Amino acid sequence: MPLTQLLKHNRYEFSPLPERPQFEWPDGKKLALCICNNIEVFSFLAGLGSDSSSVSAPQTTRNYAWRDYGNRVGQWYLFDLLEEFGFPASHNINSLLIEECPQIVARIVRRGDELIGHGRTNAERQDALSEEEERQLIVEATSALRNYSGIQPRGWLGPYLAQSRVTLDLLKECGYSYVLDWPADNQPFWMRTRSGPILSVPYSVEVNDSPALVSRQQGAADFEKMMIDQFDEMLLQSKKWSLVCTIVIHPFIIGQPFRLRALRRAFAHFANHRTDIWLTTPGAVAAHFAKVMPPAM
Repeated sequence: MPLTQLLKHNRYEFSPLPERPQFEWPDGKKLALCICNNIEVFSFLAGLGSDSSSVSAPQTTRNYAWRDYGNRVGQWYLFDLLEEFGFPASHNINSLLIEECPQIVARIVRRGDELIGHGRTNAERQDALSEEEERQLIVEATSALRNYSGIQPRGWLGPYLAQSRVTLDLLKECGYSYVLDWPADNQPFWMRTRSGPILSVPYSVEVNDSPALVSRQQGAADFEKMMIDQFDEMLLQSKKWSLVCTIVIHPFIIGQPFRLRALRRAFAHFANHRTDIWLTTPGAVAAHFAKVMPPAM
C-alpha cells in the first residue's frame, strides 16, 4: 500500500532558523561550546557493544577489553587534558559505572562537572522495552546517580540515542528537564510530553568519535579537522544567531594516545577563542535557554 500521508511524532513543530526570535548566551556570547563525554560499561560476552574493526562484530574478549581500556586508562588521560586546558565537561554516565568504576565518578564530582543520565549500561537499549520496563530502567539509573552525587540529574541521553514512543513522557515524569537524543538543531528547542514541555539540547551525532572513528573508520586527523571545521563555521554562523557546538567523545575511542593527540590540538584551537565563546555544559545551556526562551506550549 502506498504511503499517502507522513507519520508524525507531534512532539514539536517545524521552525526554520531565520524565523526564530533572537537571544544570547551569558555575557552576550553567541556560541556555546560543550565537551560531551560518554562513560560506559558493558556485559562480558553478552548484550550490545562497539567493536574497533567491525560494526556488526559479535561480543568477544577482545572488544570487551578494548572498551574497558577507556575506563582503566583513556578516561584518566581525558581528565588530565580537561584540567590542563581548564575546560568544563559533561559526562553521560551508565549508572552501573558507579558500582564498577567508582573512582571515575568520584573524580567527576570533585571536578564539579555535570552528570547526565545514560541508562544502566550500553549493553542494552531502552527502545526495545515495554513502557513499564523502560520506566524502571530510568528510575534505577536516575536513583543511582542521585544517591551517589546528591544531585538530581536534569539531562538524559539514551544508550545509542535510542528512544521509544513514550521515552520523553517517562523522562519528564521522572524529573528530567532536557534530553540530548534528538539531533535536529543547533539551538535548543521545546518538545511536548503528556506532562508538559521538555527541552531538547543539541548533541552531535556527526562530530562524535563513535560514528566517525568506529562506524565510518575515519582517522584521527579526519576527526581533528572535523572538530575544528565545525567549531570555526559555527563561530562564523553565530554572528547571525546563537548556537550550540558539541564535541562528543568516548574514552575508549578518543583516549587512545594517537587520537588524544588530535583532541589536544583541537582543544588548543578552541582555547585560542576562549574569550569569544561560552565554554559550558548542556545543563547550563538548558537552564539559560529556559530562562530567556521559556516554553510557549
